Amino acid sequence: MAGDHLRPGTGRRRVRGTRKASVAISGYHLRPRETLYDNRRQHKKHGFRMDFPIKRRTALKLGGLGLLAGLTGGCDAVGSVFGRMFAIPPRETVYITPNAEFYVVNYSDSPFNLSRNLDQEQWRLTVKGEVKTPMHLGWRDILSRPSFDQVSTLMCIDTLPGGDSLGNATWRGISLKKLLQEAGADEETARDVIFRAADGYDDSIPFARAMQDDVMLAYLMNGEKLPKEHGFPLRLIVPGLYGIKNVKWIIEIDVYNGDHKGYWQRKGWTDDGTIKIFSRIDSPGHYQTLTGPEQTFRGIAFGGPNSISKVEVSVDAGKTWNDCLLEPPLSPYSWVIWNYRWRPPKRGKYQVVVRATDTKGHLQTAELARPQPAGASGYHTIIADVLDLSATQARG
Repeated sequence: MAGDHLRPGTGRRRVRGTRKASVAISGYHLRPRETLYDNRRQHKKHGFRMDFPIKRRTALKLGGLGLLAGLTGGCDAVGSVFGRMFAIPPRETVYITPNAEFYVVNYSDSPFNLSRNLDQEQWRLTVKGEVKTPMHLGWRDILSRPSFDQVSTLMCIDTLPGGDSLGNATWRGISLKKLLQEAGADEETARDVIFRAADGYDDSIPFARAMQDDVMLAYLMNGEKLPKEHGFPLRLIVPGLYGIKNVKWIIEIDVYNGDHKGYWQRKGWTDDGTIKIFSRIDSPGHYQTLTGPEQTFRGIAFGGPNSISKVEVSVDAGKTWNDCLLEPPLSPYSWVIWNYRWRPPKRGKYQVVVRATDTKGHLQTAELARPQPAGASGYHTIIADVLDLSATQARG
């Protein structure tokens, strides 16, 4: 994730209010550990406003009712009432996430202050441990090394089905593999590579993974200097691993001859960190009123360590499935955008579900699982409310 030193639970800190809390309805993101849901801001992009704060306990109760409405099809009186109360507008689906809209989540067990000015000239990167030649590099040393660009999606480990804590960006940086080779990393004894950050955070990846060509130490994000909240001056990008592994504000790389347990592993979270297959319906929105003879469903799918080969949509709660059209991605490490055109047979409410298959033939897991300890799973579901099938109504 872009908020790599992150995880749900005690010690997590939102930065700049980048992501807004939301109620879980038919698989949308619920953050139950926030003490207050304050939705008093005007959301101009989607044109709606909620002028009251929702307490945590209330949000959980309402979220559960909304989810129940979605799972039952929302066609009875209770489902219709709660579905409309918590209708969710469509998201804009874009391939590259702008820096200002990229999610940010950080842990807060340190006094590290994002608002202070980081002096790039005084910053130093140390490479040590099971290496023949320890290294000490400055900012300009990093910039002078050969670089490469890579489009890669970052995803928070606490992203629920339909959640929004993931983003896709074009990163520029240097090869971790080549840096470790230059330092003379001992391939016989090295087991893990530890990354320590300026905020006190630490995590590791296996040495074998660190020596793959796609692992990057990034200093540019979408053509701009890495923003402070995203890890300036240097952050780790490991395609296919959850954000907890993509350490930000790196100041030390330690080639280690043992099995290192990082900050969140010491609290019981996964050390593997492999992203599970994920798919999401961005538009139409949950309980959005639809008119006209034809509708287009649109969203994203992400395969973690593998690309996506197929996305399917069901309009009958998973009884039958229909193939979607995929927009070719620029990278095997990024999400894909999918589209599905649908002609509803009649008016009414339809339970719409999405699922994805990766390039190795692995089908997305349908079973609902909470994020702890290794990431959430389950299909994203919305209710499509078809009000009128006439073309005249659709043009109006």
